[in-house]
Amino acid sequence: MTDTLGQPPWMTAPATVRVLDALEAAGGQDCARFVGGCVRNALIGQPIADVDIATTLTPEQVIKALKAGGVRAVPTGLEHGTVTAISDHRPFEVTTLRRDVETDGRRAVVAFTTDWREDAERRDFTLNSLYASRDGTIFDPTGHGVADARAGRIVFVGDPELRLREDYLRALRFFRFLAWYGRGEPDAAAVAAITALKDKVASLAAERISAELLKLLAAQDPRPAMRLMQRTGVQSVILPGALDLGRFEALVGLEIALGEAEPLLRLAALLPDSPEEGVRTAQRLRLSNAERDRLAAALTPAPELVAGFAAQGAHAAVYRTGSQAFADRVKLNWAAAGGDDGAAWRDLLTLGRAWTPPTLPVTGADVLAAGAAKGPKVGETLRALEAWWIAGDFAADRAAALAKLKELVA
Repeated sequence: MTDTLGQPPWMTAPATVRVLDALEAAGGQDCARFVGGCVRNALIGQPIADVDIATTLTPEQVIKALKAGGVRAVPTGLEHGTVTAISDHRPFEVTTLRRDVETDGRRAVVAFTTDWREDAERRDFTLNSLYASRDGTIFDPTGHGVADARAGRIVFVGDPELRLREDYLRALRFFRFLAWYGRGEPDAAAVAAITALKDKVASLAAERISAELLKLLAAQDPRPAMRLMQRTGVQSVILPGALDLGRFEALVGLEIALGEAEPLLRLAALLPDSPEEGVRTAQRLRLSNAERDRLAAALTPAPELVAGFAAQGAHAAVYRTGSQAFADRVKLNWAAAGGDDGAAWRDLLTLGRAWTPPTLPVTGADVLAAGAAKGPKVGETLRALEAWWIAGDFAADRAAALAKLKELVA
């Protein structure tokens, strides 16, 4: 019996149809098939994020066909056969069937082919080596992709060690797919190969490592995958140093209860409470400046937050640290406490998120107008006024603040 997806809405959407019509006008019927994640997720009832298409047409033929069909073509990776089709403002990655000619564990030299099986055999996992025609018929060249996808088995195509030596990033992809789609015991052959080649992961570009790590941590429950990553030794390769798996696991548990999943905060939970360590980790993984700053703020121990914190103290902490850092610190401290006092921590988190820090109602110009001398005295006076304003739980308005300012200057 032939497996089929039927024809879900993403497959029959006008934007999708326009791309397929353009390709088939140049290459004939069945020159293009859906591939990878969209087929896998449709098969197992998961949301579809991106729609990728594989084709027997060469990249040059794809560009020509798309333009002839009125679809914008962007040559995003011609050396690997990829052209991005923009249809109704939506991107579709169209990639020519290919086989590896030369690999070094970090990059590959490919040759184009028209053999669907050859293309499937160079892919990473069986559940990602699935194709579907526009009528929904599934093609499973490895013979195992459909069954493995339905069973939640993350299995390399062919020899696991060979697949890893082609691209060592596949070790991290294994853990990521295990976190998102895996069920049951992990594939023993895959685990053995990853363990044997774990040190090779260090040769990868930091940006590739961080992208996979954050995708893994974005899964609803990445705890089993992270435990396995630790047992294989891969975790110590990408995150050297002592990691707090206890706090990490507690944080994931409380985030599941809250219906949240913040990968950067989960990364912070693994690290010690040290802004310097947050910065070092961000630099090692080549994270963005915004991600670096959030890690550093989340890992700053002060001000100390505890369950049952008074509203006035919480307001002061939000004002000093910012709303994001306050929420991050609450969740990390909650996790460090082992998830205890859940209602108190939840109330504190809600309080911080619901309160918007006000702006100090006076400025340096007001300090000068009140008669303060120019220079350091202006800043000192303004800080003293701010401390008074915070101690009063931000209740003083501009008139009250100006009156206090006169006292301070006098």
